[in-house]
Amino acid sequence: MALDMKFFSELEERIPKGTVRTRFAPSPTGYMHVGNLRTALYTWLIARSHGGTFILRIEDTDQSRLVPGAVDVIYKTLQECGLTHDEGPDVGGPVGPYVQTERRGLYGKYAELLLEKGAAYRCFCGREDEEDVDVGEGVTIHRHHCGCAELSPEEIAEKLAARTPCVIRQKIPRTGKTTFHDVTFGDITVENEDLDDQVLLKSDGLPTYNFANVVDDHLMGITHVVRGSEYLSSAPKYNLLYQAFGWEIPTYVHCSPVMRDAHNKMSKRHGDPSYEDLVAQGYLTPAILNYVALLGWAPRGELAEQEIFSLPELVRAFDIAGISKSPAIFDMAKLDYFNATYLRALPAEEFARVAEPYIRRAVKNPETDVSLIAALLQARCEKLSEIPEKVDFFDRLPEYDAAFYTNKKSKTDSAVSLRMLEEALPVLEALPAWTNDSIHDALMELAAALGVKNATLMWPVRIAVSGRLVTPGGAVELCRILGRSETLRRLRIGMDRLRA
Repeated sequence: MALDMKFFSELEERIPKGTVRTRFAPSPTGYMHVGNLRTALYTWLIARSHGGTFILRIEDTDQSRLVPGAVDVIYKTLQECGLTHDEGPDVGGPVGPYVQTERRGLYGKYAELLLEKGAAYRCFCGREDEEDVDVGEGVTIHRHHCGCAELSPEEIAEKLAARTPCVIRQKIPRTGKTTFHDVTFGDITVENEDLDDQVLLKSDGLPTYNFANVVDDHLMGITHVVRGSEYLSSAPKYNLLYQAFGWEIPTYVHCSPVMRDAHNKMSKRHGDPSYEDLVAQGYLTPAILNYVALLGWAPRGELAEQEIFSLPELVRAFDIAGISKSPAIFDMAKLDYFNATYLRALPAEEFARVAEPYIRRAVKNPETDVSLIAALLQARCEKLSEIPEKVDFFDRLPEYDAAFYTNKKSKTDSAVSLRMLEEALPVLEALPAWTNDSIHDALMELAAALGVKNATLMWPVRIAVSGRLVTPGGAVELCRILGRSETLRRLRIGMDRLRA
């Protein structure tokens, strides 16, 4: 059957040219793991740093792995991260559709074109015709081995007439070498005899990942392909497909994996967090993005020592030459550092806004001023999820040991602390106004009148009102937030405990 070459030429005419075009092409299989987010970020940064176009393409040809709602997760994550796409399923564009199953009719035609060019063949074999081949140095590859590539046209027609199931495989040359270039890893050469005749089109008519990617990247005018280094072994086969079609090969950018430790890749199965998990754990999206950007990439030149980057600053600084060959270790302690830096840089009102839901998990009393608690927390937490356990004493005084009142540095013990509380109670009770300044000044004057260090008075007051050795804020701030009535009630409880 003669191919309609006009069909191919019309598609070629639609391809945008002359600008950098990148794509993020996730499979809708659930959460957005850290490696996926990094790929999306690097791909977006390449486009934005060159004034180019960033495309979102949904790769859903593996129908067995699809997860309901996963596409919405992709949209939501990109939106929250500010990685806006210029073309995609939801916004359209000149080379749509942008969902692979909606492009299904294309792949069969391009597979037929490869058949005509002699770069592919119909394979009627089953899995029993596959074998593991030792290629030396302890390396074994999975290779298909059959005689279908040598079937005559008559034999092929006979099998097709009998409705024998078949796939279309790439026909790899059995001699010579293939060299491809990667920005990160340089030139890599492989022996063609070590490459497998991979399936391009499955028996159900859907393309494999490896084939659909090549066709779609070309037809969408993709100039830079960013993907994980696990695809380095497939790159020679991609090159051979591009060459068979007579297409220009895009710039390859392969990124080494993000690792949990020196030996293990991050994996949701092993409890490693996804982007959604990190947000739920109280990490700010800008902090996550900043840290993820530095997992395998480093700024160069005068920015080499800089760690904190806003998204616009990353656009200006990003250079694909800064991507490392070495795997990156995902260090939660380092992410904590980034998150704390971002939390402390927020305007007070913004911090109060993002902290309020976490404060309200522990502080249910509607009379309690959340903004006052937030002001105490901003310089004292690394992630928002720490907040509830830091502030739950505002709602309910916890049980605590009277030994808390003994502190060598503050020169307090049970007897001294009892005296301090007995002296503080009437002073605080008589205050005409309940403000930070009035509480502070009254306690400072009392300490001076008693001839003790400020800490000798403040330590037992803080223990009595919080029941905690460590609190976000000192005695004055805690008393102010708790209010006069609750503060006095807790001082009396402390006195009773010390007298027991």
